[in-house]
Formats: sequence, C-alpha cells, structure tokens
Amino acid sequence: MNEHAARRSFEIALSKQRPAFEEFFLARFLDLKFEYRDAQCVVTFELEDFMFNPQGSLHGGIIAMVMDISMGHLLNHAQGPGLTLEMKIQYIKAARTGSLRCVGEFIRLGRGVSYLKSTLRDAEGDVVAFATSTWKRLNI
Repeated sequence: MNEHAARRSFEIALSKQRPAFEEFFLARFLDLKFEYRDAQCVVTFELEDFMFNPQGSLHGGIIAMVMDISMGHLLNHAQGPGLTLEMKIQYIKAARTGSLRCVGEFIRLGRGVSYLKSTLRDAEGDVVAFATSTWKRLNI
C-alpha cells in the first residue's frame, strides 16, 4: 500500500473537512468531486490502493458508500436532506485502476419518500456496480 498517499489523503481530509454536504471527512478523504446536472449527481474519484480489499480491487464498502453519497447528495440538492431507508447493491466487476464515475438519479422523487438509483462505472465505461434505494425526506 502506498502509505504516503494514504497519509496525505488523511491529512488533507482532516484539514479541509467540515460537517456539510460535499465537505464531510469521508468525501474529502476519498477526494470525491461533485457535479449536478439534469437531475443527476455525478461523483468522480481516482482509485488509490488504500481503498482496496485484500484481493487488490476497490472494497465493496467504499463502493456502497460512494453510491449512497451520490443518491443522498442528489436528494439534498433537489429538496433537502434525507435518510437512507434501504439500499440494494449489485456488484458486477472489480475495479483496480483509474478513475471512477458514479451517477445518482431519481426513479421517483416524492414529497416524503423517494426512490433513487446509482451506477458506478470505470474509466472504460463498464459498470462496476449499481444500486437502488429508498429515502425518507428529513424535515429539518
């Protein structure tokens, strides 16, 4: 593992994080980049080996987290914060190098409960994983 890259990412996250969408520690630690367009939240990031499982590919927990973030940030962008009620993920292909692109989209935007989907693709455009989820809008 590239310990220098892991420490650098950790130190940057500590110094730049704040409790806000796009700026919280884990988003900064993974160096997630956000873009909103056409009712989508696009999250991109570069793979680092400290994100890998023992088999040398992107850990499923990181995949799940980024997909959850893409959907939660989209919901927040559209109508305010929400809570994940459930999420189903299907892992399709191992990701080992390069950049990844995760796109969160609405299946149905409701006033109280919404349904979203997210697709994670590698640099070649191949699907790495996809997810569907149910969200409850928070009244804050």
